[in-house]
Order: sequence, then C-alpha cells, then structure tokens
Amino acid sequence: MDIEPYITNTIIKLGLSNKPICLHSSLRSFGWIDGGATTIIKCFLDMGCTLLVPTFSYDFGVLPPENLRPPRNGCGDYSWLVSEKSSTEIFAKDSNEIAQDMGVIPKTILHMKERIRGNHPLNSFTAIGPLAEELISEQHPANVYGPLKKLAELSGSVILMGVGLERLTLLHLAEELAGRNLFRRWAKASDGSTLLVEVGGCSEGFHKFEDMTSDITTNVKVAKSTWKVFDVKALLNIAQQAIKENPRITHCDDADCDRCNDAVQGGPIVRRG
Repeated sequence: MDIEPYITNTIIKLGLSNKPICLHSSLRSFGWIDGGATTIIKCFLDMGCTLLVPTFSYDFGVLPPENLRPPRNGCGDYSWLVSEKSSTEIFAKDSNEIAQDMGVIPKTILHMKERIRGNHPLNSFTAIGPLAEELISEQHPANVYGPLKKLAELSGSVILMGVGLERLTLLHLAEELAGRNLFRRWAKASDGSTLLVEVGGCSEGFHKFEDMTSDITTNVKVAKSTWKVFDVKALLNIAQQAIKENPRITHCDDADCDRCNDAVQGGPIVRRG
C-alpha cells in the first residue's frame, strides 16, 4: 500500500508541518505498506517535522551499592534489572542498542545517520529533524524527561500510532511535575564507575486518563492505523492536576506492583543537596 499521501495529508490537516512530534507507534497497526517504517518517517521529515522517539536500552543496568538504595524505590529485588551484558556493556550515545519492545520505528530512526541520541543509558530518547539537537541536548542521567520538557516548550505534539495510553511516556513526566520523585536506577558510566540515573515507573494504569483527556484528543484513521494526537502542554496540564487530586489514578491495580505502590506515595525518599 502507498501510504505517503495519507500521512502527508494528515500532517497538513492537523497543522503539524515543521513541528516537533513525539511518536509512540505500532508499525503492525498499518498493515503492509511500501517501504515500511522508513516510509512513515520520511513523510514526517519531508514535511519539516522533527521526530522524537523513546529508544530505551535495558542492558546497561547494574546492581546499586546496598547503601545507595533509597526507601520506596519501586524495587524489592534489584537483580531483575541486571542483564547478562551488564558486566561488560557501557552505554554510548553512538550506540544502536535498543530494547526489542521499543518497536520498529524507533529502531529505524536510531539507525539513521542524522539521528541524535540522548545521554541516558537506560531511558534515552532519540530525535531526527531540524530541532533534534535542541530536544536531545536536554537529556542527561538526572533529567530523563528533558526532551519531553523541551517538546512542551516548543509547543510540540505527541502521536499514539496504533497504541494506547499505556505507551505514553509523557504521563511519567506529568508524575514528576505533580511532585513525585522519579525512581533511581544505576548503570555503568563510561569510566566504568556506577552511575545514578532517574527513570519512570509502571504505565499499565495510564488508560485511566482516557476519559479526562477526550476533549483534547484528536482521533484520526491513517490506513488501518488509529492515531491519537495530543498537544503536549494541554495533556501535561490535565494529567498532573489529576495526579495531584487522585494519586491512585496511575496505579495499574496490581496489589503487588512495587512501582505503582511506591509511586502513589510520592516515589523514592531521597536526600537533597
């Protein structure tokens, strides 16, 4: 299927030309298309858009020292955060390592020559397009959602392509803006030392934001793929207020979920300064 006219017309209709856009996507939701993920990405770039995608990589996590594990950190057992590669792998921004569950479109962007990847060994974002450097320069291990904050400053949008709100990383930023501490994890720094990083938590309860965001959701159909399009600022304003009023709105309803249980209490108890 030649999907380019459908995507181009949708970008124009939604007023997204030349704007920064965060994509969360399922390539499979489109059905078969000529050129696959590359075609979709090219359509946005040809319209002057800058694409921002999550390119998380879990193989760089390491066990934290016992004395650095704060209470309420969403992790009763840290061993599951460490992979077989953790003892030897060191993250670098020019690396193309990416978790399998990130999807085909983020993986394709990560392998493009012009892409810029953020400085975060576990939860990096990658961008491509005119505003890529401006978005990505905000990310570092203690500012995991820097690119999303900059996306809001630039009046950007987020598109869910064939996926639900459970994939909407922006809601983790809303948690932070609502006053929660992000979870602490550890990875190996370039010099081999143990590096503290911030990450988000469980997102399986994020479907609960569906009704309250319906008025700011633009629903469109592109071929077989259903898109939900949001203005970043508007979504953050609604979501952070909802979290302040009802902290359990983010909970996945699994009574044994350490991350959700600790998040609704405000996240890890950390020392400042």
